[in-house]
Amino acid sequence: MRQDLIVILDLGSTENTVLAREIRSLGVYSEIHPHDITAEELRGFKNVRGVILNGGENRVVDGQAVEIRKELYELGYPMISIDYPQSKCETRFDKLPDQETLKQFVFGACRAEANWNMKNFIEDQVELIRKQVGDKKVLLALSGGVDSSVVAAMLIKAIGQQLTCVHVNHGLMRKNESESVVQVFRDELHANLVYVDASERFLGKLENVADPEQKRKIIGSEFIRVFEEEARKLEGIDFLGQGTIYPDIIESGTKTAKMVKSHHNVGGLPEDLKFELVEPLKQLFKDEVRACGVELGLPHDMVYRQPFPGPGLGVRCLGAITRDRLEAVRESDAILREEFAKAGLDKKVWQYFTVVPDFKSVGMKNNARVFEYMVIIRAINTIDAMTATVEKVDWDVLEKITNRILAEVGNVNRVCYDMSPKPPATIEFE
Repeated sequence: MRQDLIVILDLGSTENTVLAREIRSLGVYSEIHPHDITAEELRGFKNVRGVILNGGENRVVDGQAVEIRKELYELGYPMISIDYPQSKCETRFDKLPDQETLKQFVFGACRAEANWNMKNFIEDQVELIRKQVGDKKVLLALSGGVDSSVVAAMLIKAIGQQLTCVHVNHGLMRKNESESVVQVFRDELHANLVYVDASERFLGKLENVADPEQKRKIIGSEFIRVFEEEARKLEGIDFLGQGTIYPDIIESGTKTAKMVKSHHNVGGLPEDLKFELVEPLKQLFKDEVRACGVELGLPHDMVYRQPFPGPGLGVRCLGAITRDRLEAVRESDAILREEFAKAGLDKKVWQYFTVVPDFKSVGMKNNARVFEYMVIIRAINTIDAMTATVEKVDWDVLEKITNRILAEVGNVNRVCYDMSPKPPATIEFE
């Protein structure tokens, strides 16, 4: 590792990510690790310059207060504690220090250098990938979304033709998305790309499954099964590339924080996984992933395209997935994206999409009562996907989108706009 490192030990804080981002904003790399890390594990990290014991409201787990191992105090690293009563540090804070105080600790006590940047990060990851993979082959799930595209570029830089990209059409893609992925990666970027149409297989597995967590885990597990089948055809595939990023890991739960939701690339992996994982982006926040993609030379439109969850429209077709509602989600989403682009909102709004709930409401069409679905529009802004605010879309734009959805999407008689920030809501509905 070329960057100096400040280690944050999670002792129950709800502000670990805030602290990590604050330190990174100073140009110094920071990682969050569990409170029960061993002295040997901590010594194993390169370029550790200091340690922060970050306590908080989740300090007590199963009736017992979490503590660090006492031998960590003897390692000689500069160390401060925040809201951690059991601390033996000389410098202790009751709450998160301001930026000037953090600067004094990071650059004064720790003598860290401001050498955290994407160029150094990429060089580090390329070195780590080559060391991990050696002369073996990697299989990558290439959805065409930001995370998988950046991972693909990183792996191509590190191991070139040892990478095979597999695009799985699980039947839960946005309109024309699979066709676009094939065109961009196979035809324009000349990637080694395998296209698999598994839409009927996925929809069959998801039939009558309403629970969001179960849906995510079915989709995640089935993804791996498809890759295992492709790996057997390709020979010598030992590794699976993944676009896991830091918010995925945080929201899937830590030792002191409850799970918000499992992610298909964190909580949905089967126990008998036959691959070793390669996850070069797992310590990056979303805005850092985009910066990484730019540094790797990916096209701007690809790096800044709409975020899309791994389970795709499966978590936007709420409850048990039906083909008519899935089609309503797909068509209404396409209309929303088209109209946002016309209004210039595609460059302003971080994420926008539609969802269709699994219940109907009464309406009127052609002078007769109808009982049909509703479409809910979600448009939010965020930096790191950990918090989000609602975009105040111009009324005329919303009215145009509404009229088009009601006229062009079948089996829909109502359009709503979601006004909920994160928290208390999450970005996705499921």
